[in-house]
Amino acid sequence: MNTIFRKSVLSVAGLAFAGGVFAGPIAAHANPAVDAKPVAVAVQSAAPKPQGDQSHITLNDEQTANVKAIIAATKKAGLPERAAVISIATSLQESKLENLGHLGDANDHDSLGLFQQRPSSGWGTPEQITDPAYSTTAFLKGLRQVDGWQDMPLTKAAQTVQVSAYPDAYAQWEQQATDLVAQHWNS
Repeated sequence: MNTIFRKSVLSVAGLAFAGGVFAGPIAAHANPAVDAKPVAVAVQSAAPKPQGDQSHITLNDEQTANVKAIIAATKKAGLPERAAVISIATSLQESKLENLGHLGDANDHDSLGLFQQRPSSGWGTPEQITDPAYSTTAFLKGLRQVDGWQDMPLTKAAQTVQVSAYPDAYAQWEQQATDLVAQHWNS
């Protein structure tokens, strides 16, 4: 059972229990014909809501293979689906899930690969950074060092690892990243 679904089920069960504990004694003495009133119950999803306007791109076979590589590296690292969502959203922002080689004058410094990691910043060699499994593992290593990454907004977790000039840009990819993880996590 995936983590998001399990948390949702537990949340609903907790609300049902709490409602029974607090409403039970009162409801036992109520006159349904006189005291019946509609009751609204708010159920909060365990998954964070994406922040701001969302972007979406159609993926080609290479990009889909990179999504699967990110998910495989996340599973191999023993991290939950949320880590894959953050990783995929980050890669969507940095490279549109394309494994970037040297881009010449269009290159952002010496940034390469799915996450635009830089050899000069210690992310690895150009060959390592352009290996999707390696670059994802390097990103996840950085993510693990962020206290509370599991519960913080995606864009803050990604920014803490990436240190981008556009710190809020990651948020726009959260819904697509969430959908991709839901589609490919168990495939």
